[in-house]
Amino acid sequence: MSIITRMLKQKCTYWPPGSVPFDDYGQPQYGTAVQLSCRWEDVAEEFIGPGDTTEISRSVVYVESDVEPGGVLLLSTLAAVTASGDLTVPKNNAGAWEIRKFDKLPNLKATEFLRTAYL
Repeated sequence: MSIITRMLKQKCTYWPPGSVPFDDYGQPQYGTAVQLSCRWEDVAEEFIGPGDTTEISRSVVYVESDVEPGGVLLLSTLAAVTASGDLTVPKNNAGAWEIRKFDKLPNLKATEFLRTAYL
C-alpha cells in the first residue's frame, strides 16, 4: 500500500457539476452525490485560479479519484448527508464548498496519482 493510499483515511461526499450547468432560474445543477476517501486539510494555500489570478484556498482536499472544478465537496459520509442533509442542493449543507481548482500529480513511475482539490 502506497503512502498516497494510506493518507486517505477520511470520507467526504462529492457532487459533480451537472451535465446542464444551470437550471432555468440560473441555479447551478449537480450530479448524483458519491462518497470518496480523502484527506481534508483546513489550510489557507495560495494557488493560481482561472484567468491566472492568485487565489487563497480555505481547504485543500486530497481525494482518491478525479473531481471537477464547479463540483462540491463536504467532509461527511454519504450516509450522514442522506440522513440529515440535502442531497439535491449540496451548498445547503453546512461545510460544503465549491471546488475551485483540481490538480493531478503522478508518482515517479506514473502508477498512481496525488489528486488535490482546492476549495
